[in-house]
Amino acid sequence: MGRAKRKTREITVGGVRIGGGAPVAVQSMTKTPTTDVNATLAQIRRLSEAGCELVRVAVPQRKAVADFSRIAAAAPMPVIADV
Repeated sequence: MGRAKRKTREITVGGVRIGGGAPVAVQSMTKTPTTDVNATLAQIRRLSEAGCELVRVAVPQRKAVADFSRIAAAAPMPVIADV
């Protein structure tokens, strides 16, 4: 017996469709400290060049929120905060 397919609602994140009948979106997560804006943006650019469509960035402390905002504004793809 397989799992029953659950219907999902499609949403759009920065122009990338997720859920519903949308194709699978390639996503990844950065490994750099969020407070190192330049290193994080460099990693995001490499991910984008490799075909990644969405990227998640850890925001573990309040002090990383401002850096996350800078990263999201400069990134070439939608960025999601993992808080």
